[in-house]
Order: sequence, then structure tokens, then C-alpha cells
Amino acid sequence: MVGFSWLQKKYGLGSHALTHQSYIGTRLKQEINEDGDIIDFYTPLYAPADPEDPMQHLEFGIKYDDLNLDFLNSIFSIIPIETVLAYLSRKPKGGYERRIGYLYELLTGKMLPVADQGKGNYIEFLDNSRYITGKGHNIPRWNIRDNLLGTAQFCPIVRRTKALEKLLETDYRQLVTEISQAYPPDIFYRAVSYLYTKETRSSYQIEQEQPSPERTARFISLLEKAGEEPSTTVISEKFLTHLQNEIVDARFAAAGYRDFQNYIGQTTYNFKEIFHYICPPPQYLRSMMEGLSVSLEKTAGVHPVVRAAIIAFGFVFAHPFEDGNGRLHRFLIHDVLTRDKIVPSGMIIPVSAHMVNHKKDYDTTLEAYSKPLMRKIRYEFKQDHSMIVTNPEVVEAYFRYPDLTPQCIYLATTIQETIKEDIYPEMEFLVKYDEAKLAIQEIVDMPDRYIDLLIKLLHQNKGVLSGRKRQQFERLTDRELSQIETVFKGIFSPMA
Repeated sequence: MVGFSWLQKKYGLGSHALTHQSYIGTRLKQEINEDGDIIDFYTPLYAPADPEDPMQHLEFGIKYDDLNLDFLNSIFSIIPIETVLAYLSRKPKGGYERRIGYLYELLTGKMLPVADQGKGNYIEFLDNSRYITGKGHNIPRWNIRDNLLGTAQFCPIVRRTKALEKLLETDYRQLVTEISQAYPPDIFYRAVSYLYTKETRSSYQIEQEQPSPERTARFISLLEKAGEEPSTTVISEKFLTHLQNEIVDARFAAAGYRDFQNYIGQTTYNFKEIFHYICPPPQYLRSMMEGLSVSLEKTAGVHPVVRAAIIAFGFVFAHPFEDGNGRLHRFLIHDVLTRDKIVPSGMIIPVSAHMVNHKKDYDTTLEAYSKPLMRKIRYEFKQDHSMIVTNPEVVEAYFRYPDLTPQCIYLATTIQETIKEDIYPEMEFLVKYDEAKLAIQEIVDMPDRYIDLLIKLLHQNKGVLSGRKRQQFERLTDRELSQIETVFKGIFSPMA
């Protein structure tokens, strides 16, 4: 073992999930396991000069392994500061020495007793060919250009995996433009109106809720305003609390971020609780949300789909409210996609509808984050259903520094499939609907409400009007109804 794998074994950090493992072998070789994690084999030329020096393994890991800030936070809490200083003194202006020095101060909050770098060339902290990078700013002390996606309060990592890179080759703006140009304006806007309603119902359905018509209308109104607020406002306690109040039952409206430990679980038949996710302890919540707001600023210019995933999943994993987090999470997806002009104002990609129809994929994406946490978090659950996390210092960095690569891949895939499986079929349905309506009017000129009902009943029964339903159209002859069925099947045959 070498790099982060060596450090993990040496210090007993098996609870950390590493997505890249390195070994010294006889030749260069790469394997990919069933989870998509990479195992690389290197020749002896790559081996640290001192195979027992943790700092050399740390340098190797930052060079070749996947950056895992939670893991590195644990490493820095174990390795003595004297060991770090000795490493930095060997080559004070070396690129990896500077990166490690800056990273140590960022994650631990401790200032190392070393001199500032002084004048010199700045180096990028993250390699843009390996990671999604944010808006950079200079750190003169280390001559580092910090291009991370966040701050010490909250800093996600997104790896440029082959799967993600392939998905980001898609021109999402063009996909949406093609939809709007492929259909007449009236068809397009009727479809969009329906999609807003569909998205609202699906967003509630994911959480197994049946909203009142009033709450449905309020959520549609919020979705229609996505992307309008300044980015500095969106991830603010005041604005998010306002949104939460709009979409939940008034009796459960929050006054602000929660000040108690929250969790997601279910009760079994014998009243035993099964916990799927335990949220960040309340003492970390506000600073994490402040960090998420900074991430929204630092990711300006990042691919909009990636940015939407970072903000929306960062929010839902923070879970700042007792109720409404899931719906706000999906609102934030729409907000970023509209803000970054993937979709024009007044249109929506109904991702919640796709999530409902592919619930297992959505759950798997959430579990990619929650399962590693549940293996390391410890808690006390009380009879009044309150909870206390008993090892907050152990899991704090896991909450603050998530690897959101799986969530970015999921959202990119979901948007593509939603366009193909939800938006285009809706447009096609409306075209066929209007065609069928005109054809029926040519057979029998009757009021619109009768035609609309007739089309609905025919569509529900694959183009055939049952004997019982025919009673609702007793003024039509059997010959006319037969003609209507024939016309309907001719138009709707692929759908009926």
C-alpha cells in the first residue's frame, strides 16, 4: 500500500471510504471495482524514499489519490505538528509542501509557526484536469491560489470522473432550446404550465404527502420565481425560512434554522426506530449554511448542472429545518438551473417527476452519502424521540467536506432523462390531443367539455369507450362513436 491507503491502514481509519487506492507493484496497471472506485498499481520508481514516513505518503496521496478532506482532517489530527514542520522545512517553497501547509491550516484552524512565502509564483491548489474548481483567490502566505469549491466551513469536492465528464459534454441549453423551437408556442406554454403542476405534485409525492390545492398553488408560485433573487439572498436563513413557511403546514412553519438534533428514519411494527440519516449537529449548522452560501458564490462559472447539485444536495444533507427540506432541495435545483440559464425563465425541467418514477436511483444517490456516515456516527435516542450525537467531533468534517461526485452524476443523468421521458412526451401528447379534438369536431360539432371528457375516457381505455361510459354520450349515435374511436386510435396509437 502507498499514499492514502497506507495512511488509512497505519492509523486505523477504516471508517473513511476512499474512492482511490494505490499500491506499489511491478508495472503500471489500473482496475475499477464494482462501485466505480479506482485501484492503481505503480512501479517501484513511484515508492516513497522512506516507506515509513507518513508525510511522504501524504504527498503521494495528494499527487495521485482522490482528495478526501474529511480523511485528511483525521490525518492532521493524528500526525504530530513537529512531523509536519520537519516535512515543510525540507523544501519550503515546494509545490506540494505549500499545498500541505495551506491545507493543514485550513482544516485544523491552526497557524503553523513558519514564515510566509514572500514573493513568488502562485500555484493552483486543485488540478483543474482532475477536479471541478471554483472561483480562485490568492493566499499570499503560501503563494497558493485557492480554487476550492468552498471554505473551511463547508467545502465539497467533485472529481472529474469519466462518467461525469461524459455527461457534461451534453449541451443542456441546446436540449432545452430544441424543445421550445420544436413545437408551436401555445403547445409549449400549455406543456410548461402542466409541468409546473406535475413537478409540485411529484415533489410532495417523494415525501409521501398530499398537499392541499392552496399549498400546491404556493409551491408553483415559488417555482415560477426560481432564479430571480440575488445569489447572496438565496442561501440565507431569512429567505430559506420564508420558502419553508410557504410550502409546509402553517403549524410546522419554522422561525429559523433548527437548534436541535434532527434525523430521518422510520418506525417498525414494534415501535423500534430505523435511522437512515442523522443530520449535522445543530452547533455546526449555521456555519455550514454560511459556507454553502459562499460555495454558491465560488461556483459561479462552474457547469450549471454541477453547481445545482452542489447547492441542492449540500442543502438537503445539512437539513436545516424539521420539515420541507426535500422540497426546498428540489427548488434549489430549479433555482440554479434558471439562474445559470440552462432553462429560460418561465420554464421548468420536472426532475421530481423523474425522481418519483425512479425512486430507487434517487435513494441510492442519497445513501451514497448517508451510509458511510451511519457507520461512524454515534448517538443516544431518548424516549421522547429526541436525539444527541455523542461523537460530534468525529463526524464534523464528514458533514463539512462531502464528496458530491455521485450526486453530480445523478443530477446530470436525471436532467437528460427527464427531458427525454417527461418533457418530450408531454409536448407530443398535446399535439396529438389538439389533432384529435379537431378530428372529433369534424365528426360531431359538440361543446369542448364533452370532447375533452371523451378524449380523456378514450385515453384511459386505449381508444375504446366502454358500454358504461357510453351512457354519458347518449346523444351520439353508435356510428359516430365508432368513427371517433377509429380516429382516436389512428392519432394516439403509439400512446394509447
